Amino acid sequence: MIQYHDVWKAFDAPVLQGVSFGVEEGEMFGIFGPSGTGKSVLLKTTIGLIDLDRGDVTVEGDSVYRGGKASLRRVRYRVGYVFQNAALFDSLDVYENVEMGLPEEELRQMKRLDVTRRVWDALELVNLEPGQVLRKLPSELSGGMRKRAGIARAIVGRPRILLWDEPTTGLDPVNTAAVERLIVRLSQELNVTSIIVTHDIQGGLEMCDRVAMLEGGHLRFIGEPDAFRQSRDPVVRAFVDRAAAMAALDQVEV
Repeated sequence: MIQYHDVWKAFDAPVLQGVSFGVEEGEMFGIFGPSGTGKSVLLKTTIGLIDLDRGDVTVEGDSVYRGGKASLRRVRYRVGYVFQNAALFDSLDVYENVEMGLPEEELRQMKRLDVTRRVWDALELVNLEPGQVLRKLPSELSGGMRKRAGIARAIVGRPRILLWDEPTTGLDPVNTAAVERLIVRLSQELNVTSIIVTHDIQGGLEMCDRVAMLEGGHLRFIGEPDAFRQSRDPVVRAFVDRAAAMAALDQVEV
């Protein structure tokens, strides 16, 4: 369903260096790796948010970088994007923020009542009470509620694909677990393909059908969670062991 073809990107230094792999329809796919290794950059390439130095991404056969504006527009129509830290607009209330997730061409054809119904339904799907939050500003919401509002914006357009960029960053372990349960439920109920960039390795391994690890801009591992846990690659092994130690420390602190 999604294919990354020899993806290269550098800023001041190389970030992605020839990354190639595919994600199957209906799959929940996790991307792990140390900070600064290109995980979020790779996710952004899926809908053309950054330019590539070389390579391409295709979504259901449509090229993101070589298919022109029409192809890119079709890709973006199918994709919902959950940004780090929710990325809500501070000056807009929850209703207005979620409404922005509706494709413009669809929004122009919808009656106001239908828009409200879509926003309302999206908020209910993420376990927010619409009557209580619709007219609140992001600053009036807790961190967990802001995350949920950001997810509602991503799903209100009824996408076929959801991209999750560090959806639990900044949350405590209890709220992290709640958001991860929500991700699994939404992926199943909405029948979407999901790609998740996450720092919560243990949670990601529990959620995902397959995972990949980026290291130094290269694809170091791709496979099923059990194979990742049991990998004998010394770099992967060190990463898994460190993640397990950090998870244990979090549990002690809780």
